[in-house]
Amino acid sequence: MMNLTKFMKVSGLAVALFAVCSSANAQNTLTAKEKKEGWKLLFDGKDSKGWRSAKADTFPKSSKGWIIKDGTMTIQATNGAESQNAGDIVTVGEYGPAFELAFDFKLTRGANSGVKYFVTLKENSGASAIGLEYQVLDDEVHPDAKLGRDGNRTLASLYDLKTSNKTGATKPIGEWNSGRVIVYPNNHVEHWLNGKKVLEYERGSEEFRKLVQMSKHKIWKDFGEAKQGHILLQDHGNEVSFRNIKIKELK
Repeated sequence: MMNLTKFMKVSGLAVALFAVCSSANAQNTLTAKEKKEGWKLLFDGKDSKGWRSAKADTFPKSSKGWIIKDGTMTIQATNGAESQNAGDIVTVGEYGPAFELAFDFKLTRGANSGVKYFVTLKENSGASAIGLEYQVLDDEVHPDAKLGRDGNRTLASLYDLKTSNKTGATKPIGEWNSGRVIVYPNNHVEHWLNGKKVLEYERGSEEFRKLVQMSKHKIWKDFGEAKQGHILLQDHGNEVSFRNIKIKELK
């Protein structure tokens, strides 16, 4: 008969293993509550279904940069160039005018990427496809953090438009962060980082259009005001991983 001490050790190990397995299994899935609320997975952790290149109807070949492994979608490091290797990927479907988008991301040291929304693919930028961008960046190392205006190219900012206030919300490089973008039916938009609201703005408002005119986006007609668009994950030549990408349309 197993003595009590040995039983407790074995039981403790079993509980720990169960917790690890449960945590792993919980990634890239929806709870019953989320399903009832209308959430939909954009990435199941297994394959590229629902995604395509921003420049083609097919998903980029794995040898060129995007790897799906261990429940994550990872863009491999190349030379730091913007969308010149594997290139950006976008959802096959389009979303809007109102939705809540959630995603986890993990940066490597010095990395740059972004999650864009309302991407129409109509503009020919020659680089990354055009859209409103939740910036994904290593603020401490990547030089882009010091460019733009008043820090509006830093992590969780509305890229080149509005700076995030993320004091106390950022997790260290190499750990998973949770991002969220909420676009309400009245065009009020919020960026969240690890449970903290870090910025808000009114899409299409006079203030928004003034910000656009002060940014690099001013060359694009009606920038950021499309009624619907694709969700985009950016290839900026650095290694960045994504998981738990899901969306709920709002009415």
